[in-house]
Amino acid sequence: MRAIGIILAGGNNSRMRELSNKRAISAMPIGGSYRAIDFALSNMSNSHVQKVAVLTQYNSRSLNEHLNSSKWWDFGRKQGGLFVFTPTITPDNGMWYQGTADAIAQNLNFLKSSHEPYVVIASGDCVYKLDYGKVLEYHIEKRADITVVTKVMPEGMDVSRFGVVRVDDENRIVDMEEKPLVTKSNIISTGVYVIRRRQLIELLERSMAEGRRDFVQDILIRYKDVKKIYAYNLDTYWSNISTVEAYFNTNKDFLRKDVHDYFFKEYPDVFSRIDDNPPAKYNPGARVSNSLVSSGCIVNGIVEDSVIFKKVYIGNNCTIKNSIILNDVRIGDNTYIENCIVESRATIKANSTYIGENGETKIIVVKGERYIIG
Repeated sequence: MRAIGIILAGGNNSRMRELSNKRAISAMPIGGSYRAIDFALSNMSNSHVQKVAVLTQYNSRSLNEHLNSSKWWDFGRKQGGLFVFTPTITPDNGMWYQGTADAIAQNLNFLKSSHEPYVVIASGDCVYKLDYGKVLEYHIEKRADITVVTKVMPEGMDVSRFGVVRVDDENRIVDMEEKPLVTKSNIISTGVYVIRRRQLIELLERSMAEGRRDFVQDILIRYKDVKKIYAYNLDTYWSNISTVEAYFNTNKDFLRKDVHDYFFKEYPDVFSRIDDNPPAKYNPGARVSNSLVSSGCIVNGIVEDSVIFKKVYIGNNCTIKNSIILNDVRIGDNTYIENCIVESRATIKANSTYIGENGETKIIVVKGERYIIG
């Protein structure tokens, strides 16, 4: 493909509450076996984008460990490859990334040293499948300066956490608002953009010279009446996990047959780093219904309408309902958990009860000695 890829994976926000205290949002576990960034990386690989840069920043240790080998996404090539860029102190700059445009601008040498004519920019916190090659074909056909991948959201849905656009009859973007409190449009930006490489370099250099740091506000919105910016509609599954509720609901979506089959059984595949775990084990007395149980798990109790990530131990007489249990959790006997997200490596003492009430998802973070159950 005639494009290089950039994945923006350095962000953090308070709407993830305790879940973002130990990891970047792009490193959040998804669907039992994946991390959020796996979807953008898999899309790049499946679209034959051979050279991809991941820009990390906040709480990046877990994410960097996940990306320590490019072979899982088939980027281990002599030409191209997977590059991970973190903020670097130089004689000219000692600042962290101050925005999405600034993050790309601080790695401008990656763009300048590449030869591909186009750039695909994607966010690392969205769950979807997309052939970026088709977006590029559309971009060339429209003779666009920038193409924004958009999604039509259900009528009445709150879109205040997204960038919202309005388009004309030819799908050219005529207006764009970033996280508006009130809007009449239900078309949102998915955070995926296609742009010519030389033009991106020019726009970034101009923005940095003017002290402008944000890609959406200072490039897309600022140039919407000057540049030809078109919308490419994504009509398949897409979800952004930047809030606790969105993260919970996205994982629960994997319990739906259509979503489960779309990601697990339909071409193209979604790739991830593989752990050498044994299959899940169900001991006598275990009962599992409408749930996703990952490798390395041992189940002794009842699991209903839940997603159980890797290496989770569920003790005797436990009941897990409508919950997300992250990796490497040990749950003691006679425990009841409902409407919760249990943080990874938690050790839940026996005879405990945790219930998320009043429609709010409860996050369970247990600190202390890892393997003591009492």
